[in-house]
Amino acid sequence: MSSGITFVDPLAPRAYGGAPGELAGLGGTEATLVKIAESLAARLRVTVRQAARQGDGLSGRVRYAPLDLDRPLPEAPGMIVVVNSWKVAPKLARLNPGARVIVWQHVFPGRHNRGLAPRLKAAGVEVICVSEAHAAWLRAFLGPDAPRIGYIHNPIADDLAPDETPRNPDLLLFASSPHKGLGQVFRRFEVLRAQFPTLRLAVADPGYLAWPTGPVPDGVIPLGRLDQPRLIGWMRRALCLFYPQDQFAETFGLVIAEANAVGCPALLHRGLGANDEVASDPGQCIDTTDPAAIAARIGEWRAAIGQGLLARAQPGFRMSRIAGQWAARLQPATRPDPEFLTRTDNQRKVRHD
Repeated sequence: MSSGITFVDPLAPRAYGGAPGELAGLGGTEATLVKIAESLAARLRVTVRQAARQGDGLSGRVRYAPLDLDRPLPEAPGMIVVVNSWKVAPKLARLNPGARVIVWQHVFPGRHNRGLAPRLKAAGVEVICVSEAHAAWLRAFLGPDAPRIGYIHNPIADDLAPDETPRNPDLLLFASSPHKGLGQVFRRFEVLRAQFPTLRLAVADPGYLAWPTGPVPDGVIPLGRLDQPRLIGWMRRALCLFYPQDQFAETFGLVIAEANAVGCPALLHRGLGANDEVASDPGQCIDTTDPAAIAARIGEWRAAIGQGLLARAQPGFRMSRIAGQWAARLQPATRPDPEFLTRTDNQRKVRHD
């Protein structure tokens, strides 16, 4: 069996790679795939196949190639990782019987996916989610028809750390697509600003989805689309990521993990999606339907500036750790993966306790 791994992206609207600018206008799924592929390429043969790609390309050690779903993959990989598509994975399993096939699930699937779950299970296809909360939700959603489900967190860079940039007590930051509750964030910022009138809310929008948010309140600074270094720069200056919304559940929330890694806390709704798992301490997760709780936490963080870090990175999210977890899965499907099984069993216990 080959020691290589092939990532298959049948859903991205256009081809992309790791070269500067190629991820502009795309989401976190594509960016995460590129980071994982580049990290694994130091130890494995890595190919990324995309339905939207017309010709071969090379970025670093990663080969980018078109996707033909009517023939076996010519590189004969040991593992095939399919991004989000439950229809494509069983087909690839049939065409490539020597490969371990995994659906890398980044989103909460729709109801139609329940009918596809038995096909995954029958084909021996596994699912890897991006957080423990995400995996537990998916297992409950699918019930007895669930295929084998585990999780690997999305990664943050090994060297992402705080620096000497002064934190601004009057600057809040929203850094996601507007469909992730920005309208609700605006309304709650408006209420908060009545108590702290000097506050400003900077809004960084990746630009891949237009979404109605209602009136934009006073004090909002539109940043538009930022590249990663500029976004990290805003995280270093902001008092916090400001996400007081309970409408959109994150399966992971990479921007939360990255902000924490540079010392920036995130104000999040408790119990929503993976918020409690990704935030580096419980104090970042509150009841954001309570204006008094929001104001109290913002006041605490404003008073604490200069007294030490407000948040820290979770070591388990570092790229070196996550890449190692992916590499460990490159083994025959008939050979049990103890770590995967342990995590899956733990999820069962959590759901039934």
